[in-house]
Amino acid sequence: MTVEKISKPTKVCPNCGTRLPENASRCLVCGTELVSQHLTSSSKPIQGSRMPEITLTLPAAIGFLALFLAIGAALVYFALQRSGQVIEPTLTPTITSTITPTFTATPFTPTATNTPEPSPTPLTYKVAQGDTCSSIAYAFKVSIQSIVLLNNLPATCDTLYAGQPLLIPQPTPTPTAYPTATLSSAEATEAACTKIEYTVQDNDTLSSISANYAVPISVLKSYNGLVNDTVRSGQPIIIPLCERMGTPGPTPTFTPPPPYPAPNLLLPADGTSFTLADQTVTLQWASIGNLRENEAYQVNIIDVTDGNERKLVAYVTDTKYIIPTSFRPSDSKPHIIRWWITTVRQIGTDENGNPVWDTAGAASVQRDFSWSGVGGTPSP
Repeated sequence: MTVEKISKPTKVCPNCGTRLPENASRCLVCGTELVSQHLTSSSKPIQGSRMPEITLTLPAAIGFLALFLAIGAALVYFALQRSGQVIEPTLTPTITSTITPTFTATPFTPTATNTPEPSPTPLTYKVAQGDTCSSIAYAFKVSIQSIVLLNNLPATCDTLYAGQPLLIPQPTPTPTAYPTATLSSAEATEAACTKIEYTVQDNDTLSSISANYAVPISVLKSYNGLVNDTVRSGQPIIIPLCERMGTPGPTPTFTPPPPYPAPNLLLPADGTSFTLADQTVTLQWASIGNLRENEAYQVNIIDVTDGNERKLVAYVTDTKYIIPTSFRPSDSKPHIIRWWITTVRQIGTDENGNPVWDTAGAASVQRDFSWSGVGGTPSP
């Protein structure tokens, strides 16, 4: 391909675009009138003014941007400080983890401990209509005295009512004694005594059984653990024939009664405290059986705290005794009062006509109680 060289200046028809000589006044193709223009190839086109251009490198641009942001932040800070609204930066604590040492348990061999066996727990029985202490004791194979002591009942045991909860002690097994070569005097007497077991019939009473077998009522009550003269039909009664009363005749033989057992103390409990509000203190104990006409209970009371050991001795046939207010301590500090009961028998009288007593049985255990107040009769 060859490029045509234009040797002469030309112009272009504005209507059809035909290239014509520079001095042509009419277009040869379309006939358009041409305006005469004298243009030369050396003439330059007219151009408008342009804005100055600034060329920056990338690091310079980043530096200018950082400077602009720093200036803006400084202006904002000074403006807030002048208005009093500067927010101090909050320090965030750095949490440092602490390693906690782990203790390893060292196994050890437990030492065997001798644990004592618990004592039998009393049973709870609700009294039914018509129940008595003797019938309940017979049904559970325990003594009437154990029921009276465990439930703090009066010695006569006549306060039962239907529905009353009653603690029944479990019978304690008695270990069999090892045989001995010789018996003591009491064991020899007990072994030599002939006993029979009698079952109470419908119309029997303790007095009729005593009369039929000539055994005193007190002996029957002592051998069978009875606290009163009540027996029930079907109840087994042990009758010691060796305790028969002497046969009446011209020369009656007197049989001395056996020593009475130690009375069981009921109230107050050991360590009880009494104050001025308690006008009287009543002592109670269980009966050891029917006393004879010349027998009584000796009540022994001693003020242990008093340096002179004030003592009070009284003789009663009942199973309770009310301490007179005259024996109350004369000062406000508590006094320890000790008391016990002994069965005694009158063996005569002295020159003033007062009875002379002799011991007829074992003494009970001693109990203490505290009593504080002012002696004399309390004012209402």
